[in-house]
Amino acid sequence: MNVNTTIQTKTPLHFEKSILDQGDQISKKLHLLSMQQFPPHAKKDLRSFSLAEVATYLGVSQSHLKKLHLEGRGPIPETSSSGRRTYTADQMLGLRQYLDQHGRSDARMYVPHRRVGEKLQVVAVVNFKGGSGKTTTAAHLAQYLALTGHRVLALDLDPQASLSSLHGFQPELDQAKSIYDAIRYDNEKVPISEVIQRTNFPGLDIVPANLELQEFEYDTPLAMSDKSSNEGKAFFTRISNALAEVDERYDVVIVDCPPQLGYLTITALTSATSVLITIHPQMLDVMSMGQFLLMLGGILEPIRSAGAAVNLQWYRYLITRYEPTDQPQAQMVAFLQTLFGEFVLKHQMLKSTAVSDAGITKQTLYEVEKSAMTRSTYDRAMEALADVNGEIVGLVHEAWGRQLVR
Repeated sequence: MNVNTTIQTKTPLHFEKSILDQGDQISKKLHLLSMQQFPPHAKKDLRSFSLAEVATYLGVSQSHLKKLHLEGRGPIPETSSSGRRTYTADQMLGLRQYLDQHGRSDARMYVPHRRVGEKLQVVAVVNFKGGSGKTTTAAHLAQYLALTGHRVLALDLDPQASLSSLHGFQPELDQAKSIYDAIRYDNEKVPISEVIQRTNFPGLDIVPANLELQEFEYDTPLAMSDKSSNEGKAFFTRISNALAEVDERYDVVIVDCPPQLGYLTITALTSATSVLITIHPQMLDVMSMGQFLLMLGGILEPIRSAGAAVNLQWYRYLITRYEPTDQPQAQMVAFLQTLFGEFVLKHQMLKSTAVSDAGITKQTLYEVEKSAMTRSTYDRAMEALADVNGEIVGLVHEAWGRQLVR
């Protein structure tokens, strides 16, 4: 008996349609979560800070702040029924200004803005390999600088927009512009002031990222080959030229570079006054970083010959996600310290569940309530952050030719 069998073949899967659909689903779901967490318009607010935290960020004693409150001087904190005092971030700025006007002779450091002759500091945070804590480092550094009284601009250069997301922006849904709009080569280019957004941290603004940033990687080779214009040949000046428009508004710019050595990263590095290279102390990560440094050096030499001003005031390696009890990691840190000496920051950022737990809700450690976490874990992570960021702020102030007073 003959049996006619029909062989059914699957319709070829249109991969690009599937991933576009799935990407759209993820964005919409995350947007709904964002709306639930930060109503009514997915905008983040910021918690209040305890007396101890405010004293630390201002560099004064808690007793001094209590005295100011009791005497009715400076911003009035909120006081709970138990007598616990808390200040908003805006009130912290008010306290700085009050102390600057009525404090000690060295009180100018309470408002550590740039002085005449001090150059805008542009800190590029880079790593060629993902997972090194680059974006987490950039976010916490920018927020720490703001909390300690600096005027800060965070510049998200990564098309994945993780830094933007941490600050409450979801560019594919918010339709926010990116730095691409200020550095593009056509007549649609706009001033960077039109793409800067405020964040929930007073003193901290951001230029969000979006997927359109990737277009710069394709536009630049075309612009370089355009014989009717010299703009492409000097592509490495585009970010520094854009920043020049808002130079007087900020003290420090923190740039979260993409995890690749493309035109965006090169343009960021040539605009930078300093570079922070994040390293996870594992063999494969260090090997990858070695290759990154070789590639970077090989690219920057001809760029310098073409007229780029690659003049760093400092650069440092920051050990991230460090587990001191992990013997191979401890050996790798010792190896790097021996190899690079003072170019490795003295302090390391420890691996902590506190950081990852905060990230789940699109927050940093400076945003989460201490009561929401295990106290010892939170305190340990915050201590490491304070050490790392304090050391970097010291380098920024040293570049200005002054000492950090605390």
